Amino acid sequence: MKREIGLLQATSINMIDMVGIGPFVTMTIVMQIVGSNLFIWAWVFGAITALMDGMIWSELGAAYPLAGGSYNFLKEAYGPKHGPLMSFLFVWQTCLQAPLVIASAAIGFADYFSFLVDLGYWGNKAVSGAVVILVVILLYRNIRQIGKISVLIWAGVIITILWIIISGFTHHRVSYSCLPAGNQSMLSGAFGLLVGQASVKTVYCYLGYYNVCHLGGEIKDPGKNIPRSIFISIVCITVLYLAMNLSIVGVIPWQQAMHSKTIVTDFMRAIYGPKIAAVAAVLILWVAFGSLFAVLLGYSRVPYAAAADGQFFPVFAWLHPRKDFPYISLLFMGAVGFILCLTVPLKYVISAILAMRVLVQFVAQAIGVVMLRKRKGTAGLPFKMWLYPLPIILSIAIWLFIWYSTGIFALFGLLLAAIGAVVFFLTRGRWDKVPKIN
Repeated sequence: MKREIGLLQATSINMIDMVGIGPFVTMTIVMQIVGSNLFIWAWVFGAITALMDGMIWSELGAAYPLAGGSYNFLKEAYGPKHGPLMSFLFVWQTCLQAPLVIASAAIGFADYFSFLVDLGYWGNKAVSGAVVILVVILLYRNIRQIGKISVLIWAGVIITILWIIISGFTHHRVSYSCLPAGNQSMLSGAFGLLVGQASVKTVYCYLGYYNVCHLGGEIKDPGKNIPRSIFISIVCITVLYLAMNLSIVGVIPWQQAMHSKTIVTDFMRAIYGPKIAAVAAVLILWVAFGSLFAVLLGYSRVPYAAAADGQFFPVFAWLHPRKDFPYISLLFMGAVGFILCLTVPLKYVISAILAMRVLVQFVAQAIGVVMLRKRKGTAGLPFKMWLYPLPIILSIAIWLFIWYSTGIFALFGLLLAAIGAVVFFLTRGRWDKVPKIN
């Protein structure tokens, strides 16, 4: 594949993946979980998690800029003995959790679409399925055209969020403080537990800062552009998320906002009336569509990378004969996402996604950085994380805390990994490297 994605395009892909429908759906859920004005700290905790983990992704992404991201990182870090198993487990869980991410974006899209049109149960399912099909059609082209589309979608995302923020701060009518009051304490175990549960939702909204790593083989000057795009994305999205939360609860009290299903449209209706609220709903649909676009683009490269390396089903290594993109992998991800958005309730999706990813991807990668540094040193690294090893220690501790906070889904993640290990040992050595198929 060709390196045709620059810094602006890479950052755009990251940011539209990070925003998506997530904050518009989870904002009220976070308020409900924390149950107090301190809910904003769950968003701060999510940002810290993203920043710590972003340093890990930046070091690995700059050093190993290839299609597939974590597939290559885990293979390199754990070496010839354990690397094939770890990288296979990542691809294995990606084949389920990536379509779950796609499904969550599609379901959220349909929920906000229902603000404009009364869809009913089956209408909601039809819209969520149709938007997945549309995104697959748009992605069925070469990467240069996709980069241009990404910048256009990103512009719509930024305009939407800035409009929400400016509207809230210029129509401020409710007093809000994010500091403890009365008998509240930010040092109590109860507060920590509530923030941990709420952070499962906020961390989900920050995920996507690493999407550029999945496209590593298509990034220009990856040693510089991958770390830059990751940190720019995290900082910008953190500011936007915090400002958006504060602007909304400055108009609608958090006690009332926590019960809204479409909080942004209710917020806009309170300021401008129903007609402008409908315009806001359309823009949020644009944001949700953009996230779906970026997610499917990035994850479609993961099974391709593994198959091209001889570690997954060979058919996923096929490239389109004229447009040079992994079309079988794209179609597979889209098809599974389509099925899941018709069958899985949104309330289960977010926790399931994180439970599957934490151990195999985030924790394993953090440990992998330490292993790589001990084995290869740091002399040739294009980017070295700041304050090493502090980001490693904090990242592992935070991810394990979040994994534990997913509850029963943590066991589901372990079960999926165990099944993947069995499949790996049963099929190991049966897949040969497959060249580009014309």
